[in-house]
Formats: sequence, structure tokens, C-alpha cells
Amino acid sequence: MPWSNQNGGGGPWGGGGGGNQGPWGQGPNRPRGSGGKGGPPDLEEIIRRGQDRLRSVVPGGFNGGVFLILGAVVLIFWLIQCIYTIQPDERGVELRFGRPREEVSLPGLHFHFWPMDTVEVVKVTEQQQNIGGRASANSSTGLMLSGDQNIVNVQFSVLYTVTDPRAFLFNLENPAETLQQVSESAMREVVGRRPAQDIFRDARAQIGTEVRAIIQGTMDRYGAGISINALTIEDVAPPREVADAFEEVQRADQDKQRLVEEANQYANQKLGGARGDAAQIREAAAAYKDRVVKEAEGEAQRFVSVYDEYKKAPDVTRKRLFLETMESVLKGSNKVIIDEKQGQGVVPYLPLNELARPSSQTPATQQQEAK
Repeated sequence: MPWSNQNGGGGPWGGGGGGNQGPWGQGPNRPRGSGGKGGPPDLEEIIRRGQDRLRSVVPGGFNGGVFLILGAVVLIFWLIQCIYTIQPDERGVELRFGRPREEVSLPGLHFHFWPMDTVEVVKVTEQQQNIGGRASANSSTGLMLSGDQNIVNVQFSVLYTVTDPRAFLFNLENPAETLQQVSESAMREVVGRRPAQDIFRDARAQIGTEVRAIIQGTMDRYGAGISINALTIEDVAPPREVADAFEEVQRADQDKQRLVEEANQYANQKLGGARGDAAQIREAAAAYKDRVVKEAEGEAQRFVSVYDEYKKAPDVTRKRLFLETMESVLKGSNKVIIDEKQGQGVVPYLPLNELARPSSQTPATQQQEAK
């Protein structure tokens, strides 16, 4: 080494021969097991041995092997850039010198000649775009004017999928932003044709269907390669400045609906009772009619049967009718029966008709009447 040649084999501290002295009067401590004779390892010897081993491994020697290694590294890097992977929820579009190719890369491993060819990857699964919301003091996002000149704050979301990755990537500069602007414009158009009550409660589903159709038609005209799967109106609220007035109107409308429902319930109850009473009266009249008709038919049939018997034995029948008639007449009256054979002892002036009178008169009054 250079210092060995100048100092006669001594160390860098100027010591020579066997003295091996350092700048402080003694040599450095040597670790055990280092060097051939217990001295430090020779750096040049280590480098020389490494070069020899490299020459034995690399064909063409050390100088030619470096270029070969560099070429292998470049080749490996190029192969890594040429191979790409498409995930199951993705599609890829290859570009050759910046011009998109017609083929769409499906999920899996693919190869292309980089850097002439590049690839753009886009997700094709369903994605959600949130639009509108609570507007801040310096923003009017979501504020819309309804058909009855009311301002409403509409928050809705659009679910879409990419059906044509090539059109999605290259027909529009920013498809997501374009979709947001088109969706908000379509919602403003539909809300502007309807009263605020429709968007608040009555016709949300119908409004969502109309807005979805307008968005889909506009994006198809733009060639965006997007399919609108669903549109959901998540929240509709008035501006904060008039929120209390809107809530008061809503409460009044709810009270109105409640009163209408109670009136309908009362009317149905009364109408049901009246219909029940009418049905009961009709049933009673029908039963009375049937009873009277049946009784009349029975009397007629009885008269016919009596007349048939009368034609067979007129005297017997006449006497039986007389007896039955007298029985029905005398059945409820007071009667005094006098036997003709024993009637000689009866006083002629005995007041038989007074025997049936109640005994409310005094005995003196009865004696005066008897005289």
C-alpha cells in the first residue's frame, strides 16, 4: 500500500519495522483473528478477490459482464412494464401512440408493447354519485325553484355503471363531473314544473323516474358510456331561513289530513249503522209479509176444508159451527144456567143480572135496590 511503501512497511502513524508505534507512542490494538499474521485485512486484496470471482461468474470478463447485467436489468424492467393485470371489477383500454384500440381488456393478465402501447383502466361496477345537500352560506348547491315559486333544497344520489369503457374514457373529459351537472340540471327541470308539495311528499317516486330518464337520454347523446341504474331522492328540505314557516305549513296540512280522516271515519260509521238499520227493517217487513201471507193462506185453506165438509153433511156442520160460534161468544161472559125442569121454584123477580156486579155497595143499598 502507499503508506507501506513510504514508511518502510510501517503503519500510517509513521512507525516502521517492528516498532509499529502510533502517534501516542504505541500501535493500534488489533482484533483477534484478522490478517494473516494477526494484522488488519488488506482492502486491496479483498477487492482483487471479488473481481476474480466476478470474472469467473460473468462470461467475457468483468468489462463485458457489466453491459450484460445492465441489459438484463433493462429487459426485466421492460417486461414488467409490458405485463399488466385487470381486476374483476375493471376493464382496460389499450392505447397505441395515444390512440385507443377497439379491443377492451377483460379481467386477467395481459401483454402490450410498452412504451408504444399504454393502458387505461376504469371500474365498471356500480358507483354512486351524491348530488345536492345542505347548502352553505356561500353556496347554492341543491337549492331549486319549484313550480309554485317555492325554494327547496334537494339531496339525491345517482347509481350508475360504466357500460362502454372506451367511450367513458375518451368521449368526455370528466365524466363524473359531467354526470353531476347533468343530474342537477335534470332535477331542476322536473322540480320547476311541479309544486313543492309533490317533491316533499306526494310524487317523489314519479319525479325520480322522470329525472332518471332525462339523465340517461342526455348522457347517451354525449356518448358517455354510462347506464343510470337508479335515482334516489334522499332528503328534501326548505331553506334554513324559512324552515320554521314550512314546518308550520306541514303541521297544518297534517292536521287537515287528520281531521279529514276522522270525518270520513265518522261518516262511514254512521253510514254503516244506517245501512244496518235499513237492512233490519227490510228483513222485519219481509218476515211480516211472509207471516201474513202464510196466515191468510192457512185461513183460506181451513175455510175450503170446512166448506168441503159442509157439502158432505150440511146439518151437522151447521150445528157444529153454531156451537163453536156460541162457545167463542159465551166463553168470556158471566152466565147463569137454570134447568127448565127445576125452574118452578125460582122467584120471578130475582135480579139475576145483579149477581155479577162487584160487591162494593153496602147492605142497606142492596136492600133498597131489592125493594
